[in-house]
Amino acid sequence: MSHFTQIVVQAQDFDFTHEYQKLRDSNTSDGALVTFVGLVRDLNLQQTVSGLFLEHYPAMTEKVLANIVKTARSKWQLGSVSVIHRVGQLKVSEQIVFVGVTSQHRQSAYHANEFIMDYLKTQAPFWKKETTTQGDTWIEAKASDMEKSKGWL
Repeated sequence: MSHFTQIVVQAQDFDFTHEYQKLRDSNTSDGALVTFVGLVRDLNLQQTVSGLFLEHYPAMTEKVLANIVKTARSKWQLGSVSVIHRVGQLKVSEQIVFVGVTSQHRQSAYHANEFIMDYLKTQAPFWKKETTTQGDTWIEAKASDMEKSKGWL
């Protein structure tokens, strides 16, 4: 296998072990592999959360994610990059997002992974509705996430 870019938006869950192995097997020249998995948490903004519904704009989502990955590739020397983001109804503790990157050096892999997540949280056209004990609430990007993504400029 050789370096690859994978960008997937899907309703079904992903298999972390399988995705990790694809990255690991993608080449023998990269010595670093960094992954991140985001989960649905049971508490947000001091409210008990029982579920999360994610909508997206299909014509735009993959394009925006591809641009985020392209920007990461322009900033760091990366090998393979995989971004999987789920949509639809998710329960507490379910996987939402997978970001995995390989690089020859760990610092590039760490920074690129964090950059992709920061930009994904603030730039990608996903809309999140949390189901809480107080009712359903549409969630906007946090100010702290916006500030974090600006820090990469």
